[in-house]
Amino acid sequence: MKDFRIVFMGTPDFAVTTLKTLLNENYKIVGVITAPDKPAGRGRKIRQSAVKIFATENNLNVLQPTNLKDDNFVDTLRSLNANLQIVVAFRMLPKIIWDMPKYGTFNLHASLLPNYRGAAPINWAIINGETKTGVSTFFLDEKIDTGAIILQKEVQISPTDSAGILHDKLMIIGSILVIDTIKSIKNNTLKLIPQPLSESKPAPKLNKENCKIIWDESIEDIYNKIRGLSPFPGAWTVINNNDNIIEAKIYNSEIIKEDHSFEIGKIITSKKELRVAVNNGFIKINKLKLAGKRKMDTQSLLNGYTFFENAKML
Repeated sequence: MKDFRIVFMGTPDFAVTTLKTLLNENYKIVGVITAPDKPAGRGRKIRQSAVKIFATENNLNVLQPTNLKDDNFVDTLRSLNANLQIVVAFRMLPKIIWDMPKYGTFNLHASLLPNYRGAAPINWAIINGETKTGVSTFFLDEKIDTGAIILQKEVQISPTDSAGILHDKLMIIGSILVIDTIKSIKNNTLKLIPQPLSESKPAPKLNKENCKIIWDESIEDIYNKIRGLSPFPGAWTVINNNDNIIEAKIYNSEIIKEDHSFEIGKIITSKKELRVAVNNGFIKINKLKLAGKRKMDTQSLLNGYTFFENAKML
């Protein structure tokens, strides 16, 4: 019988659900490793990670190393005598760390590996128009998201799912998969599946360039990009409104397939609607944020903001 002493590593809300589930299942958590506190927001106030907040509230031992290879941190981690490490949305670990525990270090990843290795698997699955994704657990090795797969669970993607909705689905299902993975290790029922090194569907880090809406792409690609980046970081565009250039983020939209002769990017408004002319139809915008304004539904924006006849999305 294996008695586990677990070190948990994670940072955002996605990881909190798994940590909470581990505690609810009465697993012994001897340490929680999370990102250092850092300034955030306009006021640059010091912000703690979601995992740190939860761990502190539950009187868990929290470590926040800035350098995972630091001798003092390595010695402290070794002194916890953990025999299993679980990683959920943390960062790449050096071998001296992931190779430390007797039963290994496994990671929960929000995709059906080997597809969507990388920093933003949830976003890219939606951006690419996938109809299914899932969660995977795998043992860490020297590369990113390439270790032997332990377990996987498939999840359907609804045509209206945003990244936020899919995130919450995978967060819950992933926490259950982590428990199932621990049980497989405990019961010696592991059936590891080696991953191919090649990948056809990467999930690179999101940046300003790959979050911009390209209005002459297909209507489906535009729609998928908007929902795949909602609520964070948000698909963005530039509006030319009577020579007033302003950036905007779009968070919710609909596809309207309809023949038209408008120029691509032209903005058409009524008292309640805002449409953008695209190939094969219109993107109806339901929720957006203009630079300097709060996020709001389209009707609220139109009550106080005028789009001129020549207004266009660039």
